[in-house]
Amino acid sequence: MINPHADAAVRADRAVDHDRLQARIATLATYGGREDGGVSRETLTDVDRAARRYLVDEALSLGCEVAIDDCANLYFRRAGTEDLPPVVTGSHIDTQPIGGKLDGAYGVVGGLEAIAALNDAGIRTRHPIEVVAWTNEEGCRFGPGAMGSSAFVEPAGLAGFRQSEDGRGVRFGDALDRTLSEARDLAHRPLARPLAAYVELHIEQGPVLEQAGLPLGVVTGIQGVRWYRVTCTGQAAHAGTTPMDRRADAMLAAMDLARQLHAQAGEAADTPRVTLGRWLVEPNSVNTIAGKVTFTVDARCPDEGALEHFEAFLEAAARDLGWRGTVEVENVFRKSPTIFPADLVELIGRSCDAVSAAAGHPAARRLSSGAFHDAMYLAQHCPSAMIFVPSKDGISHNAAEATDPVALTLGARALAHALTVLGQGTRP
Repeated sequence: MINPHADAAVRADRAVDHDRLQARIATLATYGGREDGGVSRETLTDVDRAARRYLVDEALSLGCEVAIDDCANLYFRRAGTEDLPPVVTGSHIDTQPIGGKLDGAYGVVGGLEAIAALNDAGIRTRHPIEVVAWTNEEGCRFGPGAMGSSAFVEPAGLAGFRQSEDGRGVRFGDALDRTLSEARDLAHRPLARPLAAYVELHIEQGPVLEQAGLPLGVVTGIQGVRWYRVTCTGQAAHAGTTPMDRRADAMLAAMDLARQLHAQAGEAADTPRVTLGRWLVEPNSVNTIAGKVTFTVDARCPDEGALEHFEAFLEAAARDLGWRGTVEVENVFRKSPTIFPADLVELIGRSCDAVSAAAGHPAARRLSSGAFHDAMYLAQHCPSAMIFVPSKDGISHNAAEATDPVALTLGARALAHALTVLGQGTRP
């Protein structure tokens, strides 16, 4: 017996239009586009608001209802045949100060293409299908990142986000109010409303799929992360008059600790990836021994136990350096690994595998994400999962960010396939 849902999903994915998808990606990239091919579109700027209005117009042309919430998250809704919680897809359109044209934006445009494909295939779904553009995922103008998705899940956090300031002293709340004021013509949606499921389409931002020669990846979860601030305090002193054996050199202590931390890093599931990303040396003078060095540690791993082990190692190594100064370790952020529900991952996997097979490719790779995504927060609210497409050379947050256009189309096809199945009421 033919499964009518499976048949509709195939018709939807085959209705995805390669040229239409590429045209929307290219047009969105003109908002904040740079001569080097990159995009500078930080959240809630004039260029971001113009890009939002472009998306609103595109969604209206597809017959969608457009709405906004108190964090300026935009929703593009294709009606269902029943009054049910929507199946949602999407991502974000804000970029790093010098970013690429795909990070985040691809997931939003890919969602609109999935709706266009459903329209072209004449398919009605029981659940409404919504595409969302989350506010301030990148967090480069206002911190923290993923404000829109986290405020959706936990609305009480929005009041604190409103106090965040950018480098010019502009408050997030003021930029948000201006954006909401310019969107008074849109319907309003409440935060934390029920959703049936959330599926995010995204570039991988890493090299795994490209190295494997695969166009699609099924994301099983997102690595946990812990950030630390380490402060080594010694004694600033004259570079020429202080004997080597009498120094309390904070830089040497920091370097010793850094070497030990890197020795703990690895690629196995039970070893974290470790990055020492920000360094501050005081007094930072060519002829003065460093009296104080502060650096950050970013540790990521899909195994919570491995992160616990790393934290214990860091604290013990700092305590046992055996030098004249002191070391303080402060945990400034932590997020446990996100594990997407197995049944939704399986459903997404079947969609990706069907599209891959039809295009003559092997089954999609199952992998975890090393980067944060809005799906990390949505997973606390509803069944959530992700689809990855390859990133050329694993590069992202860079003007050189690129993905083979054929893979971009296959990703949109896999998304349309999965949304059709979920939209008909298949429970993840």
